[in-house]
Amino acid sequence: MVPIQSVLNATVNQAALSAAPTDASAKVSKAATDFEALLLGQMLRSAREAAGSGLIGDESEDSESNSSLVELGEQQFARVLAANGGLGIAKMVVAGLKHAD
Repeated sequence: MVPIQSVLNATVNQAALSAAPTDASAKVSKAATDFEALLLGQMLRSAREAAGSGLIGDESEDSESNSSLVELGEQQFARVLAANGGLGIAKMVVAGLKHAD
């Protein structure tokens, strides 16, 4: 049986490839947003691990399926946050790269 995480990752990767930007400025913006999403995801993971790994904060719910569900939720939440401005890191990266040109 194929793990659901690998199926979902393959689906997300295919969608990202089909929606890949064509011009350089859009590629830089997408890369900066992806970078910010990665950082936000790491922050969310650290916060979850510090608070407890269960959905409601107790470790009694710590199972493989619950862990995968929570990690998927964190990744999606981080992507949405980054796509909607997040902490502004992507905007600063893009501005810094434009200034360097």
